[in-house]
Amino acid sequence: MSEWHDLMGGKLHVYRRGDGRYWQCSTYLKGKEWRQSTKHDSLGLAKEFAEDWYLSLRGKERAGLLSVAKPFHIAADQFEKEYEAITEGQRSPKWVQGHKDRLRLHLLPYFGNKALTEITAGTVQEYRAHRMAEVKERELKRVKEKAKRDGTPEEKPKLLARSTLHDEVVTLRQVLKTAVRHRWLDHLPDLSPPYKTQGKIVHRPWFSPEEYVAFYKATGEYAKKPFREIDRWAAEQVHDFVLIIANTGLRPDEAKNLQHRDVQIVTDEATGKEILEIEVRGKRGVGYCKSMPNAVYPYRRLLARAKPQDVEEPSGKAKRALEPKYPQPTDHVFPGNHVKLFNGVLRRATLKLDRDDNRRTAYSLRHTYICMRLMEGADIYQVAKNCRTSVEMIEKFYAAHIKNTLDAAAINVLRKRASPKTENGQDSQEAEPELQSAYG
Repeated sequence: MSEWHDLMGGKLHVYRRGDGRYWQCSTYLKGKEWRQSTKHDSLGLAKEFAEDWYLSLRGKERAGLLSVAKPFHIAADQFEKEYEAITEGQRSPKWVQGHKDRLRLHLLPYFGNKALTEITAGTVQEYRAHRMAEVKERELKRVKEKAKRDGTPEEKPKLLARSTLHDEVVTLRQVLKTAVRHRWLDHLPDLSPPYKTQGKIVHRPWFSPEEYVAFYKATGEYAKKPFREIDRWAAEQVHDFVLIIANTGLRPDEAKNLQHRDVQIVTDEATGKEILEIEVRGKRGVGYCKSMPNAVYPYRRLLARAKPQDVEEPSGKAKRALEPKYPQPTDHVFPGNHVKLFNGVLRRATLKLDRDDNRRTAYSLRHTYICMRLMEGADIYQVAKNCRTSVEMIEKFYAAHIKNTLDAAAINVLRKRASPKTENGQDSQEAEPELQSAYG
């Protein structure tokens, strides 16, 4: 039950909720309800504060300083309309959908009805803390339920990834920039994390040369002897997918968009060997890639492999058609989705996790290509161009952990020192032979 008092002819209200300590005040100006805590538990002091507060609001209103800030959800709706229309053809639908999902699932439930002027650096930091606590609580509950259900020890809960929280703040920044452009917000608040430390550089999950050989041998064995005959074509596709991606450095999404008309088998003038010239379409637009010679043979196998066709029997059951369908220029090089088969081979070969417990995926084949090129001494700028990325990215995520990029001869340099004479005129090195073995 609330206690209510009217002031200023009913234009100002002072009230206190049943479980509240302090009196609150409220009024209605410029089409909006304004509320404020008086921070007083005495009714007399609360009324004095409320009258002063009301008169200050009226003064701001007359001076044109009382602006009604729009709520966050209005700016979010405007951002969605503008972003999808303006970036059409420049951003992938998946990227645009990511912004929409982050707004719908996380940002709107938290900021939705807040005024844009209320979103400050402190508010954003509170959001970060809220998201991390929310995920931690959910993960702890999941881990406990799983351990109780399976009768196994509790596993380590997964915390909110740094990149996930960063993506959410990026979406928030885009919405606030939209508000600034429409003059709903005066300036963009500082959204940088206040306690930011230098992120630990960890290498992305890849296959070492020995692990890569073991993996493609495992996919080859499964292609020869699949568990079900109906899976033979998919198993052969996965085997060639592994060999081609590891010898071209294509991203998985680039491989998915690849059509046979985008690939040509040519003879490299510099080496005299056959390679693949690929016109790549992916997140960076259109680019070009030249493969290693080892990608040519598996690609020829793809061209010669007929895809089984499903036809319907009179009984309504599907069976494989006898007429083979060979790839056409407009067909995708890697049709279908064989993620389960790919991961199944990884698990059976005990290669799903690297030594840091990072999960290997199809992207790991691209990382393997880059690492192997660096290990063989390839020029980092040419590798970056061929992989449609930057030298900075390669140096940050790949070159840091490749031991072959270190030149031992340049590191283990010993300066020749002058040998001081002893009292009898003998060199100190002859007098103390143990000094000569100081470096082994």
